Amino acid sequence: MADGVDFKDLQRRMDGAISAFKHDIASLRTGRASGNLLDPVQVHAYGTTMPINQVANVSVPEPRMISVSVWDKSMVGAVDRAIREANLGFNPIVDGTTLRIPLPELNEQRRKELVKLAHGYAENARVAVRHVRRDGMEHLKKSEKDGVISQDDHRAQQERVQKMTDDMIQSVDSLLAEKEAEIMQV
Repeated sequence: MADGVDFKDLQRRMDGAISAFKHDIASLRTGRASGNLLDPVQVHAYGTTMPINQVANVSVPEPRMISVSVWDKSMVGAVDRAIREANLGFNPIVDGTTLRIPLPELNEQRRKELVKLAHGYAENARVAVRHVRRDGMEHLKKSEKDGVISQDDHRAQQERVQKMTDDMIQSVDSLLAEKEAEIMQV
């Protein structure tokens, strides 16, 4: 924008940080089965590494069970190995071309580790939002210095950028609180 900051671009970039955070916390195990729990699993298949959802269908037939239907019978061993090596605490049961993964109960120590991991993801999201704010503020300073906007416009737009940032940080904090409550419920 010729007269200061492109607020739509800042909003889009901040929304991207929130979206990445939502994806990260969705992969945290809460005691209920979810297809997202296997998102970090990478399978060595056909001479390359690919996400599990490109070699198998992941479904949740029961609240405490994940089912993985491998499309190619020759890939069952590789998928089983990938799930075990992902260090997610899962022990798949092979049944033909289907792997059944029962979810064990979470103990208190594991719950606390997951909460700590969620806090790390939240801090990364806050840092990403602050980086977007910093870019916006630098653009405002440059615009004022170049005479594109007045000092009053600079101050008004700076307040608007700060309000956007505060709203996004608030959103991260509320998502974190929800996830923390979900993990810690027994």
